[in-house]
Amino acid sequence: MKSFLPSELETKNVYGLLSGSVGPRPIAFVSTVDKNGTPNLSPYSFFNVFSANPPILIFSPVRRVRDNSTKHTLENAIESKEVVINIVNWDIVQQVSLSSTEYDKGVNEFEKAGLTMLKSDLVKPPRVKESPVQYECKVNDTISLGEEGGAGNLVIAEVIKIHIREDLLDDGLHINQHKIDLVSRMGGNWYSRANEGMFEVEKPILKTGIGVDQLPKSVRLSSVLTGNDLGKLGNIEELPSKAVVQKFISNHDLEHFIEESSDERVHLIAQEYIEKNELEKALNILLAKQ
Repeated sequence: MKSFLPSELETKNVYGLLSGSVGPRPIAFVSTVDKNGTPNLSPYSFFNVFSANPPILIFSPVRRVRDNSTKHTLENAIESKEVVINIVNWDIVQQVSLSSTEYDKGVNEFEKAGLTMLKSDLVKPPRVKESPVQYECKVNDTISLGEEGGAGNLVIAEVIKIHIREDLLDDGLHINQHKIDLVSRMGGNWYSRANEGMFEVEKPILKTGIGVDQLPKSVRLSSVLTGNDLGKLGNIEELPSKAVVQKFISNHDLEHFIEESSDERVHLIAQEYIEKNELEKALNILLAKQ
């Protein structure tokens, strides 16, 4: 067994050891607004429930290691004293991951991730419609755990209204743990799915994806493609050009298929490529149908 003193390691290594060994961790998908009412949406896995009476949830936006800057979520929570904590399940995990891209301040991650803003009842930040459980919260306190990169900031949020998808509840207000299909974070790119086990989601923070909002309307509104499919496509850095699309279709003798097939059939074929993470091929097929 190897042993370490944290003070002898680089912060990134301490973070990696902690996040790789303390898990799986639940994910707080936090929506906030700034002083101008601009929404922000970002996931945090330093998160859990700490009290039922009063109902308290705590999450921790960590200072960025590379430049010691703070997250927009923290800045908004301190300023507005309100947050919504949306729970993450399998159906939206790819879109949640996409939203963690470090977009510029003022960019709406709801749009980038292809998620729907739902008006809250008691607080200003919107809820995520696709989330199975949403907690409207007032911020009771924020506690800084340090001033250097990697330091956490505890956001102590008191739940003031709970929204739960109706089909998840039985008559005794118990949540069906199979139906909710929760996911959680582990180390690196790894997640855990409560119903099945581990799976991998590529982190978008290594690049800036175009976002679901930049995909063609026919793709965004597809009756075939799922939110996870759109989340993967939204993580690409740019759409292929018309010339690239035409070359791909020609090289694969797909002209007649594209011309004669319905949108649904084309999207089903594209979905097969998405499931194999062959996203460029999927996009070439989807864009050829435009």
